[in-house]
Amino acid sequence: MTSASLRVLERSVYGGPNLYSRRPMIRIRVDLGILDQYPSDRLPGLGEALRSLLPGLADHGCSYGEPGGFLRRLAEGTWLGHIIEHVAIELQTKAGAAVTRGKTRKVRGKPGQYDILYCYADAPSGLAAGRAAIELVDALLPAAMQGAAGLDRIAPALDSPVTDIEARVSALRAIVRKNGLGPSTAALVAEARRRHIPVFRLDKASLIQLGTGHRQRRIRASVTGATSLIGAELAANKQAAKEMLASIGIPVPYGELVRTASEAEGAATKLGWPVVVKPLDGNQGRGVTTGVADDGALRNAFERAQASASRAIVERQLIGTDHRILVVGKAVVAVAERVAAHVTGDGRSSISKLIEAVNDDPRRGVGHEAVLTRIRIDAALEALLAETDLTLASVPEAGEIVMLRGAANLSTGGSAIDRTDEIHPDNAAMAIDAAAILGLDVAGVDMIVPDIAKSARETGGGIVEVNAAPGLRMHLAPSEGTARDVARPIIASLFPKGSKSCIPVFAVTGTNGKTTTVRMLARILEEHGLTTGFTCTSGVYVGETRSTGGDASGPKSARMLLRHPRVEAAVLETARGGMLREGLAFDACDVGAVLNVTADHLGLKGIETLADLARVKAIVARNVKKSGACVLNAADPLTIGMARRVRGRIVWFTGGAASDALTPIDMHRKSGGLAVSCECGTLMLHRGGETLPIIPIANIPATLDGAARFNIENAAAAAAMAAAYGIAPGTIAAGLASFRPSFEDSPGRLSLTEAHGVRIVVDYAHNRAALTALGDLLASMRGESNARVIGMIGIPGDRRDCDLVDIGALSGRMFDVLMLRENVDLRGRPPGEANALMREGALAAGLDAAAIGLHDGEYDAAAACLAAARPGDIVVLTPTDVDGIWRLVEAWASDSGPEDVRLLQAANG
Repeated sequence: MTSASLRVLERSVYGGPNLYSRRPMIRIRVDLGILDQYPSDRLPGLGEALRSLLPGLADHGCSYGEPGGFLRRLAEGTWLGHIIEHVAIELQTKAGAAVTRGKTRKVRGKPGQYDILYCYADAPSGLAAGRAAIELVDALLPAAMQGAAGLDRIAPALDSPVTDIEARVSALRAIVRKNGLGPSTAALVAEARRRHIPVFRLDKASLIQLGTGHRQRRIRASVTGATSLIGAELAANKQAAKEMLASIGIPVPYGELVRTASEAEGAATKLGWPVVVKPLDGNQGRGVTTGVADDGALRNAFERAQASASRAIVERQLIGTDHRILVVGKAVVAVAERVAAHVTGDGRSSISKLIEAVNDDPRRGVGHEAVLTRIRIDAALEALLAETDLTLASVPEAGEIVMLRGAANLSTGGSAIDRTDEIHPDNAAMAIDAAAILGLDVAGVDMIVPDIAKSARETGGGIVEVNAAPGLRMHLAPSEGTARDVARPIIASLFPKGSKSCIPVFAVTGTNGKTTTVRMLARILEEHGLTTGFTCTSGVYVGETRSTGGDASGPKSARMLLRHPRVEAAVLETARGGMLREGLAFDACDVGAVLNVTADHLGLKGIETLADLARVKAIVARNVKKSGACVLNAADPLTIGMARRVRGRIVWFTGGAASDALTPIDMHRKSGGLAVSCECGTLMLHRGGETLPIIPIANIPATLDGAARFNIENAAAAAAMAAAYGIAPGTIAAGLASFRPSFEDSPGRLSLTEAHGVRIVVDYAHNRAALTALGDLLASMRGESNARVIGMIGIPGDRRDCDLVDIGALSGRMFDVLMLRENVDLRGRPPGEANALMREGALAAGLDAAAIGLHDGEYDAAAACLAAARPGDIVVLTPTDVDGIWRLVEAWASDSGPEDVRLLQAANG
């Protein structure tokens, strides 16, 4: 048999909708090599081994949609990539991460290559499961076929034998526990997602943002942004809380605050035995001792309490059972009777063995990771046993109940019985009042009563504590009784019926014009009265303030805006690179626009053709809300083709006339659809069968009286997006009229200035379509004059050779003097190669060699352009560092004349 090695080529973690799915997923691209010729039916024993090691695979429905479906696929013959997908999902499931979805697809044009995709709960455990799945499948292959390579590209290796499933799952479970959410937070997050409320994890613990922008709310477990700090502090001070409750007539146990053991003895004597001893400020039952009946037990109890707080409370013990009442707002939403950790003797086993048996319950985990907590053997447990002359080695009689904790807390191994339907209205009213007097929106009220179904005012008993940040586990999954959906009322209290959780999100993608369209739309939204944040290739902005610079067209920058508490609307430039790398930063946008699809970045990240590029740009179009709008360019064939698969209603735009034969607007508007076009020198809105003027093109400064045709198109796109959101034509007109081709309004996107008789254009044109559009504008600016056009051009080195030659040829036809420059980051090319290829193209286009300058960087090239300029000339600079080149222009403009050579020093000073 031929030796083979499965190779991992790359991996991606998508945090949002992506090229492959609307769901967050992990993608692992593998090359099966010779293994592509060996589906599972040609690998004897593989299916049986997998079923033996991972019995849960029998529940996978796969394409058959029913349990056993995947096993049928194994028997019929399926490829290893598909098998790895299911193993990765099953490993995560066994580790406690509830994931079910995945898919595996062949890579087009790449024989033997597959993209394995599957959902994940958290990225570290999802990636670890992917590596473990490959290692396991590889280990089950015939020896001659084993040897997977490139696994370190996915995740570090797990420290356990490949086929030791229990050890592997245990290691994965530890990763899930470290990176996952606790049961309370997870339940609240699940409810938020059910309501389509965006969720952002703000730290490695449980601080969660729900919603976006100024509509966001925050939670940390069951503590919400509405939880009163005073209320939480009062609840933590158990004595102060009891005094507050007593002040409005709620029954509470009498007690005293003590600092020393002798004070504790005096308080107990006064109150009468038995008493409860607990720390003044504590939680989860730490340091609490109940049933203290003599001085010796009291001293031990006081020491345990003092280990948690310097002061303790000694109070009369109420008679009855312990109940936790969960109050949300003005309602009781759940009640649980809590039973302290205990074991029941069988006449044969020691207490230690009985504890082991209880802890074997799969519902029990460490800390708060599961619905129940394992009973922990510690000094407090052994001391409690000693008070009844027992040890861990003692063997209780059959049926004898041995209490292991004094307090009935789940966090110390207790259990819960649902009593929600049994609580007496008086007891519920007392709990609601207790939460209200302390000022808690979510509270866990602890009540001890003989019978929760009878009023405590009649039977005795009362409220012993009120807790901020109550755990939800006992209600979500009680040991006995009905589970209660307590997450729903908590989320409803944060986002009442009819309220919104999301700010409007506008996403703009396309090859050219994104940044200008984003800025135009942001100006319109500000004119509409919304505090607008926007991202683009020059930074992240809130209003007119730039909060961070650099290229901000990816998901990381988008998330910055969605987390910003002042932002009322977000306009996001959504570039190809970020979508391929991480997916979208949002689940769905209100308005998404695809401006155009032209050749750029081809040959990178598997994007080889225009059709490939269109598939990437269409990610935005496919992830518009169903109630939203998808804005498409009616003059671009590839965006027109997207209309069949978009979400939301379609809105067309064009910088030309609606009646142009190439556009689908005419039929669309006749059917009452929304569209924007340019008719007789005016931007027009077509809506519901009527046509309304928005603004004359001459009144949009960025179009240079119509000469900058690309900005007519950008203005039409911005107007269409605004109209799709319901903004009035007058407001759209006011926003476009105030947007100027200046560095302040549009840095590096047709930024114009003039000095020393030289007109200067700074524009980020970096591909054929953008340079062609700029060339049309320059022809108009030159007019009948003899003005020379001097240009600086630089293209990233990761473009194909043919692209660099083509850009050089185009530049050779556009400019009379051409300064070619290379980027600081050569992107894999040797120094000088990119310039040489562009020079080759310029020479082929007929530009004289003497008119071509070669420069290592953009500062040198820009300085050379400005130094060569004479009055009447036009200088065009296409920078990477937009801010730095503009400073250079300003320094040159402020000097005595264009012959000044102190440019670099001024720019860097």
